[in-house]
Amino acid sequence: MENKIISLDDFIPIRNELKEKGKKIVFSNGYYDPLHIGHMRQFKEAKKFGDVLVVGINSDKSVRSNKGMNRPYMNEKERAEMLASLSFVDYVIIFDELTPINILNTLRPEILTKGNNYSLNEVVGKDVVESYGGKVILLPMVDGLSSDKILESMGLK
Repeated sequence: MENKIISLDDFIPIRNELKEKGKKIVFSNGYYDPLHIGHMRQFKEAKKFGDVLVVGINSDKSVRSNKGMNRPYMNEKERAEMLASLSFVDYVIIFDELTPINILNTLRPEILTKGNNYSLNEVVGKDVVESYGGKVILLPMVDGLSSDKILESMGLK
């Protein structure tokens, strides 16, 4: 499982090898704080669109910048370990930036997935992925389930 959690720089030679073999990379990203069944179902579905599923997670620093000083509730190492334990997740990359634009420019995945709680025009990185012929796919959400709702039910938000 440890070798599934990798830096972006360390993933570059893997990406090059995958591309040489004609393998299709699928990328998804988020906070995953907390990780829940809706995320897992999305990852399982995302994997069907390619050969390798790479999940980018916002670092603790990035989550705090995006969500406030009380977040994340689970640190980046714990979130990455949970994601890496999923059989359909091939690699996990933690990133410090506020958005996944740098990862998308480097990885150049064929597919970018997000939940259908977004419209296509709201997906950060859509323009990057489409600029080289990639595709953005919106995946179904579990009705009424979100990390924020889970945190609210626990009195943490």
